[in-house]
Amino acid sequence: MDVLRIVFLLLATVSMGLVAGVFDVYRHAIMPGLAKTDDRTFVGAFQQMDTAIINPWFMVTEFFGALVLTGVAGALQIGRAPFWWIAAAFVLYLSTVVVTVRVNVPLNDALKAAGAPDTLRDLAGVRARFNEARWRAFNRFRVFATIVATLLLAWALVVHGQTG
Repeated sequence: MDVLRIVFLLLATVSMGLVAGVFDVYRHAIMPGLAKTDDRTFVGAFQQMDTAIINPWFMVTEFFGALVLTGVAGALQIGRAPFWWIAAAFVLYLSTVVVTVRVNVPLNDALKAAGAPDTLRDLAGVRARFNEARWRAFNRFRVFATIVATLLLAWALVVHGQTG
């Protein structure tokens, strides 16, 4: 049973770190880079990136994987010292999933629903309605929450190692 506990805790930590990295790359490179582009480039590039990221590998191993693996890791640690660290990471990441589904995804979907950039007459309006500032603000929350959740899971590994 102890091997199962450590395996799930390790997988949860790695998965959480990967998803934190994705959100952080959007924060430090993708969105600042897109901010410097014209409306056609912004709309087209963001539409294509959003379409590409919604793939089974990312959704299973990282986005939902981090939630499921953290939940399983926590369930396996009930009554043990690492549990509360894992539970805190789970709550933080669950809040990230909620923010993503309620804020970022609807903004992404609205941008994609506007149509291909070559068919749009009001690219500036489409970009303005996307609301980059709102998207970026909520992404900063996702970055913070997932980095802290990763640290909490890493600490749970330490605690697990200390308590055996």
